[in-house]
Amino acid sequence: MLRRLQTLACAKRPPARRSVQRDTFELTLDDGQSLEVERRRDPRARRIKLSVSDRGVRLTLPPRASASAAARFAHEHRQWLALQLERHTRDVPPPLQRDISASLPLRDTQHPLRWERGRFTRVELASDDGLVFLLPERAGPAAQARALRDFYEGEARADLARWLPDYLDGLPRAPRQFRFKLMSSRWGSLAPDDSVALDLSLVLARPSAYRYVLVHELCHLLQANHSAAFWAEVETRMPRWREEREYLRLHGSRLKATMRSLLAPTTDAA
Repeated sequence: MLRRLQTLACAKRPPARRSVQRDTFELTLDDGQSLEVERRRDPRARRIKLSVSDRGVRLTLPPRASASAAARFAHEHRQWLALQLERHTRDVPPPLQRDISASLPLRDTQHPLRWERGRFTRVELASDDGLVFLLPERAGPAAQARALRDFYEGEARADLARWLPDYLDGLPRAPRQFRFKLMSSRWGSLAPDDSVALDLSLVLARPSAYRYVLVHELCHLLQANHSAAFWAEVETRMPRWREEREYLRLHGSRLKATMRSLLAPTTDAA
């Protein structure tokens, strides 16, 4: 009898979830450009899907789809892929080049940039609405990228400190903390411990779009879903939220790609 119960218990045990498998392959476009495509075999996928983001090209396929079928699908859609790649790279600035780059984006505006020698590596706001990048002579690309990221996060937190008090009334509690990071697709998230993560790229967007994402995540403290009640909370705090969501839909890929390009360490210009 005990053995039978043990057998039944084993039979009710849920099957182990299969993990996502990743590898890469090369795809050549009609213009001769060679791309590295991430092949992602996902147990949850029901069909083959090709997508493009600021992180690159991804081909998602169900577990039983063959590698040859996936490669054939990518080849058949190479013209669509070329158009998507052109759209994602349009208006994205090249990586920051020491003593050469003449401007930096911030809050939906290009600010003039000048380079100066300094004791410490840092970026500062200038009195003329421009920016100053201070660098010691021996500072390398990694130090430059860290300084720029620190500057952008400092500006993002300064905006957050100005706006947050406007939205705390009516919330059951304040967020435990805010973290800034680079996100591949989302703009923000609320963790179970009430900490909020925000995409650092929001500091490049127009401030009203950044505010919308902040309001969106704060409203999840009231409604942990995207129900009609949730959107009613958002509209109470930001009646024109639809305009900001549309702005991010239209410009989001460019903003994310711009931030990744700016923060990528590069070799110093000769």
